[in-house]
Amino acid sequence: MAAPGFLAIGSGPAGISAAETFRRRHPHIPVRILSSDPALPYAKPPLSKDFLGGGHTNLDLHSAGWFARHNIDLLLGVTVEHIDVDAQEVVTRGGARYPYWHLVVASGSAAVPLGVPGGDTAQPLRSFADAVALKMAARFADSAVVIGGGLIGCETASCLARLGLATTVVVPEDVPLHRRFGTDVGKRVADILADAGVRVVTGATVEAVGDTTVTLSSGDTMHGDVIVAATGVRPDIRLAAEAGLATRGGRVVVDQHMRTSVRNVYAAGDVTIAHNVAAGRPVIAEHWRDAAQQGLVAGLTAAGASAKWDKVPGFTCAIGQFELSYRGWGGSYGSSDLTERADGFFVTYRTAGRVVGTLDVTANPAL
Repeated sequence: MAAPGFLAIGSGPAGISAAETFRRRHPHIPVRILSSDPALPYAKPPLSKDFLGGGHTNLDLHSAGWFARHNIDLLLGVTVEHIDVDAQEVVTRGGARYPYWHLVVASGSAAVPLGVPGGDTAQPLRSFADAVALKMAARFADSAVVIGGGLIGCETASCLARLGLATTVVVPEDVPLHRRFGTDVGKRVADILADAGVRVVTGATVEAVGDTTVTLSSGDTMHGDVIVAATGVRPDIRLAAEAGLATRGGRVVVDQHMRTSVRNVYAAGDVTIAHNVAAGRPVIAEHWRDAAQQGLVAGLTAAGASAKWDKVPGFTCAIGQFELSYRGWGGSYGSSDLTERADGFFVTYRTAGRVVGTLDVTANPAL
């Protein structure tokens, strides 16, 4: 059996950040990462941006040699079956057992299936393998339909249009990004997409997917050589829930130090609802830099250092020729104020008079 030490489940930003942070503090304690993904740990944000668009092909977070030099045992293509918190060990589907002194659950999110007839044939965009498959398919396609009007759907649609595909995005709400940013922003994002060459179909529900067709509830049918399902993600908390970790609303509950309800077990990234010191309350953060920051805190806490999550969450995305930068607590808000600028617009979100988020949308001709 492997020697006990530090163990992270997941090779995304949270798991990698936690492992490398712990290693810096403890150079001789075994550090191990278990990942179901067969690829070397990579950055996901560029998948629907530069990578799909033909650039930014080096996505590796670290090389294989880096892990070897830092004595971090990286096991890829390994599916964890369950966590035994009493024995303090993780058991894989093949029956291998990995004991731990400190465990970080950073299992991330899984794509929400498109639950309509033929929905499983639509191309997801969650992993590097998904991005490669979509990129190859786009090379031999003339048209595309993207199902979903969230951030990934909008980014992917604008990127496919830039590649020369006649692209349609199907949005179930009245405007894109409505649930996240509201109607005023959604209208402007629809215009940004249209300027990028994307046809935007709003208030539309998909009823079925064929080989090259998407049928809407209205009975309308649209053609796409490539059909993409950008229908959101769901935190993968199965292991945590089955191990008895406290959960709420489909996420693992952690404090500001990323501690779960079980001793020596931490969680970070998409799977968490974590107490944020700056917000003064539990916060859901679903983006890359937040996951990396939470992983840093988890790694430091496990290493015995003083650390707490006190950063304001945020993310940046690119749609058409505009860059969207958000900072704030996400979730609901009471009111919003939009200020137009020559190069874009700025939005302030408030609840009970308190600023809870800002969105800066700026034209970037380089995109």
